[in-house]
Amino acid sequence: MSEPVTPPPPPTPPTPPPAAPASSNRTLMLVLSYLGLLSLIPLLVEKDDAEVQWHAKHGLVQFFFFVVVFVVLGIITSTGIGCIFAILYPFAGLAWLIVTVMSIIKATNGQRFMIPGISELANRF
Repeated sequence: MSEPVTPPPPPTPPTPPPAAPASSNRTLMLVLSYLGLLSLIPLLVEKDDAEVQWHAKHGLVQFFFFVVVFVVLGIITSTGIGCIFAILYPFAGLAWLIVTVMSIIKATNGQRFMIPGISELANRF
């Protein structure tokens, strides 16, 4: 009699490529990503880290969004009736602070703070 034929074992899946080594200053680069024009530093220095690049682009778009908000508020308040809108300056500044702090906290925890409109614009770059 012949021996029973056993099927060959299933092939093992290929091992994933090794992840890029994390930079020793990755947390610093993530924080700099949301500090206005300082986001250019991680954008230009950390070209190999896709996550830092995403946060740097997102921080740059956030910065320019709030610059546009403050310019528009400045134009509106420079008119005669626009002085009523001057009360919006502290609220815009507080919004900028809250968004920046939330973005930094999420980035350092390995998450992304998605803002409708702004995040989609940052993803285009």
